[in-house]
Amino acid sequence: MNNIDKRKAYKQARKRVIEERSFYSHATVYVIMNIVIFLFKIKVGDYVDNEEYNNYIFWNLISTPVLWGLGLLGHGLWTFREKNGLGKLFNKSIFSKKWEQRKIKEFMNENKDL
Repeated sequence: MNNIDKRKAYKQARKRVIEERSFYSHATVYVIMNIVIFLFKIKVGDYVDNEEYNNYIFWNLISTPVLWGLGLLGHGLWTFREKNGLGKLFNKSIFSKKWEQRKIKEFMNENKDL
């Protein structure tokens, strides 16, 4: 393996590590914040005797983890796309690396004629 290949492999590995670290940080914040929201509901709910407020807190307690969880799921699917098969889908998409290389060659050939 020559130096160019090593640098390319290093860049790809570093990018992968950053993506995974970002996902794990996101998952950690998700868990901590939902615990805080739940504890807040338990503590404040004892002191507030307002029906509307309790309904709001109840739906907030449910909707926050569900909606945020969907975002976290998407983040996880994107981060681990090679392991879950999405990498193949994105590599075959219209805007894949092969498509980029083909367009670059096309534009370079157009500029040769100038």
